[in-house]
Amino acid sequence: MQSRRDWLKASMGIGGLMLAPSTLLTAQEKENFQPRSLEPIIRLSSNENPYGPSKRVRERIKNSFEHACRYPYAYSDDLAEQLAKKHGVSPESIIVTGGSTEGLKVAGITFAANGGEIISGQPTFLAMMNYAEQWGATVKWVPVGEDKGYDLDAIEKQISSKTKLVFLCNPNNPTGTLVPAQKLVDFCGVASKKTIVFSDEAYYDFIEEPNYPSMIDAVKRGDNVIVSKTFSKVYGMAGLRVGYLIAKPEIAQQIRQNVVAMSNVLAVEAAKEALKDEEFYNFSLNKNKEAKQRIYKLLDHLKLDYVTSHTNFIFFHSKRDIRALGPAMLEKGVRIGRPFPPFYDWCRISTGTSEEVDLFIKGMLEIYQA
Repeated sequence: MQSRRDWLKASMGIGGLMLAPSTLLTAQEKENFQPRSLEPIIRLSSNENPYGPSKRVRERIKNSFEHACRYPYAYSDDLAEQLAKKHGVSPESIIVTGGSTEGLKVAGITFAANGGEIISGQPTFLAMMNYAEQWGATVKWVPVGEDKGYDLDAIEKQISSKTKLVFLCNPNNPTGTLVPAQKLVDFCGVASKKTIVFSDEAYYDFIEEPNYPSMIDAVKRGDNVIVSKTFSKVYGMAGLRVGYLIAKPEIAQQIRQNVVAMSNVLAVEAAKEALKDEEFYNFSLNKNKEAKQRIYKLLDHLKLDYVTSHTNFIFFHSKRDIRALGPAMLEKGVRIGRPFPPFYDWCRISTGTSEEVDLFIKGMLEIYQA
């Protein structure tokens, strides 16, 4: 396999320094933020933060083992109080879950099981809809617009007396699009008077638009809005499974009755420490921006269109069937995103470490310039 130094030399002749690898982490950064070695098959397929958990969080987990014999309820209550303070809501509005996915699933069945309707854009994150359908819910899909973003006008027109939830993933997965701020506020204000609006904000931290509103503001106003958050993305804790929902107390109480997994003591304690670790939080955001810029430059070089992303992944027009591109990239040692119907000639690629982005660039160049 070509070494990183050989790759650097080769890249100089393909688009010049535009495609050269970025600066490696310092020894201290590796210790604090990246305890893993490069894997034989790198995973740029699941929008995971390749850094972390941070050293501070790892130490908190180790020191929490003595509490692993305890049930997590009291520990989760403490985390809920911290989150309530962070977001300016009451602790009764916070529901700690086993990753935000559990929150999406339990919200879906709480309000839409046994014939209730959920409206959502397509494509989007499917956890809520797929699970709710197993419990008898129906789903009404509204295709994304030409910009690959949610068509809120079309969604609003579909709301009826049957509609129990409107699901928004904002920024959206897999497209990486962001609903214009005022349009989002206006939509939630109107739609939440007719039904419950669920706003999945898993990627909210990556938004670079100044003063972009969280729909937690709508919860504070008493609107029928539910917001989901997660420690999986910017905090680098996807494997620990801890997330949370925010809703006004009467809605939160309905959902809480269906929570199954909650989380565990080690994950909850890790989340508490992650909230304090601003150094890692900022490091993750900066490395994500760096990786996105390098991938944009590659896609520009290959003349492949893409959606400017507000997340830790990029959705680009591969011009090749993703069902063929995926295996081809896997042979290059890179796992990319799965198909997202109906966009079979589009690809979702997660940002990775500098070395991982190197391998993605190398694999793409070999395939597209063969």
